[in-house]
Amino acid sequence: MAEEFGRELLERAASLGSATIHEAAGRIGALPAGIRPVDPSSRVAGPARTVAGAPGDNLAIHHAIAVAASGDVLVVATGDDAAVWGYWGEIMSTGAASRRLGGLVLQGGSRDHAALPAVGFPVFSLGACIRGTVKHQPDPVSRIGMPVRIGDVDVHDGDLVVGDIDGVVVIPAGRAAEAVDAGFHREEHEAEVLRRLGAGETTIEIYGLV
Repeated sequence: MAEEFGRELLERAASLGSATIHEAAGRIGALPAGIRPVDPSSRVAGPARTVAGAPGDNLAIHHAIAVAASGDVLVVATGDDAAVWGYWGEIMSTGAASRRLGGLVLQGGSRDHAALPAVGFPVFSLGACIRGTVKHQPDPVSRIGMPVRIGDVDVHDGDLVVGDIDGVVVIPAGRAAEAVDAGFHREEHEAEVLRRLGAGETTIEIYGLV
């Protein structure tokens, strides 16, 4: 599915970062702030491959690794609001990396955090959790590619996912190019603001704050 976005768009999106794209797109798509990268240096930009998992069960995620395309970012909704289960670890990261997937955004916990940075696969989760999951979800393949909701954001297969140390943003596929273009305009404006700050002006003066 990665071919739905050109390489140039994905590279531009990754260079901008999650906060800039979120703001430039009209402050939409911000996933819960608790979803953070296991490795602070991780960055991800790619099309969403959605997974509607079940609390305490990671069977659908295993199937998603097998069927996702190169560059896809697995976006997994589990129904958990906290890291009470460890859905993902070193074995799944190694499998996903070998299939050249783009990354993982997980509404749930992950484990093997000491080993994951060396694997080099970007993992964004709600935090470390050693509590293992089961693999009993009925008809797990049917749970791949369906719309999911994480926090107050509805995520569809193929939406643009951008993540970094600041967090994760999801932009509807049809608005992705527009959001990235707007992000670069925002970067140009902020560069001018920084120049003026360096010249001695204050944010009160620049932004006309009262």
